[in-house]
Amino acid sequence: MVKIDLCIDPFFLGMETSEKIRKVKKLGFEAIEFWYWDHEFNGKDLIPCKKNIGEISSVCNDLNVMITDLVVNSPDGEIGGSLTKPEDMAKYLERLKETIDIAHKLNCKKLITCTGNELKGRSFQQQYDSVVQTLSQASEIACKEGITLVTEALNSKVDHPGYFLTSSEIGFDIVKTVNSPGLKLLYDIYHMQIMGGNQIATIKENISLIGHFHSASVPGRNELYSGEINYTSIINAINDSGYDGYFGLEYWPTEQDEISLSKTFEYLKNLNK
Repeated sequence: MVKIDLCIDPFFLGMETSEKIRKVKKLGFEAIEFWYWDHEFNGKDLIPCKKNIGEISSVCNDLNVMITDLVVNSPDGEIGGSLTKPEDMAKYLERLKETIDIAHKLNCKKLITCTGNELKGRSFQQQYDSVVQTLSQASEIACKEGITLVTEALNSKVDHPGYFLTSSEIGFDIVKTVNSPGLKLLYDIYHMQIMGGNQIATIKENISLIGHFHSASVPGRNELYSGEINYTSIINAINDSGYDGYFGLEYWPTEQDEISLSKTFEYLKNLNK
């Protein structure tokens, strides 16, 4: 049975992170993730704002809630640098070290890293090589700290136009090329459905390279029980694969937050047996 975690950023907007954690714990969630330690999401934009890490850690310890993932850098590279730019390597690695320090305080063992956007005037191979070179150094740093990096492929058709890594196939190639226990792929079912589908076969064939899952409905990026994706079949396939990591919910609610989360929790509990 896959373990479920919830990305809390799209929920209870304007509320402190520690209070969000208390809310979702009451709804049954025992593991969470959030994006950045120094930015808050207001429903539209990311606003610079350092979180109270000590308080978050204390609340998680008191409630026995696990933090599964944090994010190092933003998809466009504005936060923390872009892996497609060799000139951003030092900036990115410094950001990684800062985020690892935060992760240790939260007993978090995985960090999400984005590749950044495509660069005009540079070939695909130049950008691919830059991503591999930076992730090779990053995964070495992460391994020494007991951290796993998960690099994420995103869709460029709806949410992230211009993003570099839009194919799970290329993502798996990057992981295999770096060849480090400190690097896996974050397989986002929502994004990969938009970019081509063939989900179950891809997951089964590459499960050893996957370090985390994200999920939402298509279209809309809403509750998993809506839309075209058959999450019953996908979760069954993940269970059958022997995957022992977390299955993250990263969706935007269409109903009041508590109602949406309660329905989603029950839906997953019923199909994830």
